[in-house]
Amino acid sequence: MSTPKSYAEMRDELLRNAASDQNFRARLMGDPKGAIEEALGVTVPATVSIKVHEDSATTAHLVLPPADTLSEADLSAIAAGHAPEYGTTHPAHPGL
Repeated sequence: MSTPKSYAEMRDELLRNAASDQNFRARLMGDPKGAIEEALGVTVPATVSIKVHEDSATTAHLVLPPADTLSEADLSAIAAGHAPEYGTTHPAHPGL
C-alpha cells in the first residue's frame, strides 16, 4: 500500500496539472470537488466546500488558515478521506 500524500503534495499536484492542462484547469474552476476527486482519487466530504480562485495581473489572493489551524497530519488525513468529524473514514483504516 502506498503512503498517503500530504496536503502540500496534493495541492502541488493540482497546481501543476492546472498549469499544464487547460481542460483540467477549466474543470477545477467549474467543479472543484469533481476535478479533485478524479485527479487525486480521493473523496471530498459533502460537508467540505472548495472554492478555486484564479489570480490575474491585477488581483492576487491570500488564503489564511482557520484560526484553529489544523496540523499537516490533520490536513493529510482529511484529504485522504479520514475525517470522522465529517462522517468519513479512510477505507484502508476503517478503525481510525
